[in-house]
Amino acid sequence: MSVINTNVSAMYSQNAMKTNARAMSTAMEQLSTGTRVNSARDDAAGLAIGQNMTSQIRGLNMAVRNLNDGVNMMQTAEGAMVESANMLQRMRELAVQAMNGTYSNLQRGYLDDEFQALGVQINRISTDTKWNDQSLLNGALSGGVPSGAGNATFTFQAGKDAGQTITVVIGAMNLTSLGVPVSALGGGYSISTVAQSTDTLTHIEAALENINGQRALIGAAMNQMAYGADNLTNISSNATQSRSTIMDTDYALATTQLAKTQIISQAATAMLAQANQQPSAVMALLKG
Repeated sequence: MSVINTNVSAMYSQNAMKTNARAMSTAMEQLSTGTRVNSARDDAAGLAIGQNMTSQIRGLNMAVRNLNDGVNMMQTAEGAMVESANMLQRMRELAVQAMNGTYSNLQRGYLDDEFQALGVQINRISTDTKWNDQSLLNGALSGGVPSGAGNATFTFQAGKDAGQTITVVIGAMNLTSLGVPVSALGGGYSISTVAQSTDTLTHIEAALENINGQRALIGAAMNQMAYGADNLTNISSNATQSRSTIMDTDYALATTQLAKTQIISQAATAMLAQANQQPSAVMALLKG
């Protein structure tokens, strides 16, 4: 039927052009952004899954950073303990030397001068060793959370969720806590006499064992954090790959879709032009 007021063919062409234009716009947006899901209308379920995975990945990556910072902190603490242990070894050496009968008490006093100076330096290390302005070896009165007399608990976030933590307890590394408070610091230990040297030697050996035990705990914690960071990195990589499958643009598919919609757009335009020409046939009837 030939009519003028209602051009159904033109309406079909217009609707096809609108639908195709939306598909073309989506393909161009995907190609421009590199993201397949740019809004909820693209893929509501995919968007929700992608956002959840993004939260997981960012949490995992931050946990890796936390653990690496924790390892650095513990390395700082252990490095200070190495120097304290070296000085204790020297103090032990001096005590053994002072026990020898070839020295007078006056000469032992000279040895004691170095002994006392080393003790003062060990105490200084215990108070001055800091990481990010947090004291590490003084019982954590200004860094970490006190967990008992002379101890401090440092808790490191080791996962993306609350409660996924690694805890390290560091004891105070001053001479009083180590059991060798030297006389220069108000204690009673020196090597001025043979008897004092003999008594001091026993306590220095105990202090060395204390430091060795603390270093072992710190070393175990550093290994735990390092392996934990490696595991989190692996999980993050796998989660990132999974998110990419859901969220990222498949360029082969998107370019194919774009080419298809461009061709359809040209064809629809041509058909609309043809449809608009159909009513002109009525003029032939009127002229006849």
